[in-house]
Amino acid sequence: MKRRQLIGYAGAGLVTAVVTNLVDPVPVNAQSSGVSIQWLGHTCFLLTNGNVKILINPFTTLGCTAKYRPPKVASDLVLISSQLLDEGAIDKIPGNPKLVYQPGVYEFRGVKFQGITTDHDRKNGQQFGKNIAWKLNQGGINLLHLGGSAAPITLEQKILMGRPDVLFIPVGGSDKAYNAVEAKQAIGVLNPKLVIPTHYRTQAAENAKCDITPVDDFLTLMQGVNVRRSNNDSVLVNSKSLPENTEIQVLTYKF
Repeated sequence: MKRRQLIGYAGAGLVTAVVTNLVDPVPVNAQSSGVSIQWLGHTCFLLTNGNVKILINPFTTLGCTAKYRPPKVASDLVLISSQLLDEGAIDKIPGNPKLVYQPGVYEFRGVKFQGITTDHDRKNGQQFGKNIAWKLNQGGINLLHLGGSAAPITLEQKILMGRPDVLFIPVGGSDKAYNAVEAKQAIGVLNPKLVIPTHYRTQAAENAKCDITPVDDFLTLMQGVNVRRSNNDSVLVNSKSLPENTEIQVLTYKF
């Protein structure tokens, strides 16, 4: 990604109704067939529907992400939750995708999305600053990626976030993201249909340089909730595949 492409498309505020159009939209019917979700490690995902590829939270390979492959994938739009190295590493992204890192309401090729500000720590943002949670509607599916949220969801944030079809939520803890207990509480607030856990310890971690816990700690706490385990790093989500009650989808990274 060239330096001249690093533009923060700022919205008009947290609760604005103004929509920033990044490019001309495509017809709505091109955005109604579901969305392919590929896990690229940590909190990084590639969302694909039709001709739109959205990359969320590319990272630098160190610490908890040391043995993941750098997420050098082609994309049309890149969203980052902060400029921390594990969720805002944009220097090696190929091509010239649009980059958005500010809160606000946007539309890109028919995909409507919103950046919602939350705290990135348990100290009112005084330690790691602010985090941007990304709410999207892609392929007719309501997606909410909480990035590195660490504070309880406020009433205002809950109203903005709505009830997601798919919730990407950190579960591994540390000073800058939800632990398993906090993630469970946030799930109770948002009542999503499908939960995809993120930000947890895997074999990618350098043992001495990673302070997050494995996903099984979260799954143990969520006993009674159905868990879908996939041997793949990708899943296709459409209206027919969504459960009526909350379920958890665990993807498998391809080392």
